[in-house]
Amino acid sequence: MPPLVPNTGRSYNPVVTLNGWTLPWRMNNGVKEFHLVAEPVVREMAPGFKAHLWGYNGQSPGPTIEVVEGDRVRIFVTNKLPEHTSIHWHGQRLPNGMDGVAGLNQPAIQPGKTFVYEFVARRPGTFMYHPHADEMTQMAMGMMGFWVTHPKAKHPLIDEVNRDFCFLLNAYDIDPGSYTPKIMTMLDFNLWSWNSRIFPGIDSLNVRLNDKVRIRIGNLTMTNHPIHLHGHEFLVTGTDGGPTPKSTRWYEVTTDVAVGQMRQIEFLADEEGDWAFHCHKSHHTMNAMGHNVPTLIGVDHRGIAKKINSLIPDYMVMGERGMADMTEMEMPIPDNTAPMMTGEGPFGSVEMGGMFSVLKVRRDQKPGDYSNPGWFKHPEGTVAHEYTGPLAEPARFKSEGGQSMPRAQKPLAPTEVKVRKPSSGHDNH
Repeated sequence: MPPLVPNTGRSYNPVVTLNGWTLPWRMNNGVKEFHLVAEPVVREMAPGFKAHLWGYNGQSPGPTIEVVEGDRVRIFVTNKLPEHTSIHWHGQRLPNGMDGVAGLNQPAIQPGKTFVYEFVARRPGTFMYHPHADEMTQMAMGMMGFWVTHPKAKHPLIDEVNRDFCFLLNAYDIDPGSYTPKIMTMLDFNLWSWNSRIFPGIDSLNVRLNDKVRIRIGNLTMTNHPIHLHGHEFLVTGTDGGPTPKSTRWYEVTTDVAVGQMRQIEFLADEEGDWAFHCHKSHHTMNAMGHNVPTLIGVDHRGIAKKINSLIPDYMVMGERGMADMTEMEMPIPDNTAPMMTGEGPFGSVEMGGMFSVLKVRRDQKPGDYSNPGWFKHPEGTVAHEYTGPLAEPARFKSEGGQSMPRAQKPLAPTEVKVRKPSSGHDNH
């Protein structure tokens, strides 16, 4: 959805939640009131692939909550799940009884009940919310959301930006053809997602040339994610703890977001084009993977494939030339799943999945316009292309080099071992 421009309370520059939205509020005697409903939801993770998750207000992750530093906030939380829940306001400074850990700070919210949380948004920054009751189940089912507290005045460490995006990293283990995540998975996830969406179902980030861009990334998966941007360098300008001191900032093209962390990056979008933006763990840019697939590169299947085809006419060889063939095969896949690698770009298959999107920088994108401008039209002579002219013989690797501790040139002389027993005399000490 487009950014929610505030019509009550203090003004701010709103964020855009990838494939998401900002929760509306009402003002009640100077208090900003929100209503979250914890409930089962159906989330389309990519076109043609839906998952049965748990979330808030009809979506996983839940809507982004945006407030201004100093706002008094009241959040009503209604539980429509089949078990009790609570909400922890990850990273917030607030009274201990509002921290949301069921059993420790409050009674759990039973099914059908509504609890109210109330506190002052004391510091600007980017935070998250998620359950702190049966956490492994409820977070594995998709219960989480973003919280953004905007500064109330010009801040020495928080710059004004033209575009402000946010999304959560989350992961699921959903067998191909099924709908519900396996909640006891600890390592073998097969769907790595941004805001419970997988490529090609993730929004592109559409900006105007020379826009100052901020992206807020929160990680509620069970592993770290090195987030990498092509074509630009960025600064890490904020964490869950707030804005970073300027003396600690340096330019990067990849930043690692660990479990339970938020990283806020900023850059000047001064290079036109369609720039890849993704997690740099290569298996996190694939969908519905298997974990025990053998490597068949270089194996000649021709003889056995012919014999198998006489028994199974639709049999197809996979993997002998690498996995790129998977994107071109018209091989049937189970209902309600997504191909492992997918996405069509202007030059063919992109061969990606999972945590992958595109930053689209255009000089003719209007200020405040977040619509998709289509594929970039490259200036003449700026696209890599086939070369058919003469080529000199290329240099090739010819030596393994030395080693740090070379072995002895001659075999060592055998060592004679003599055993000496103590005598029976009394002069032994």
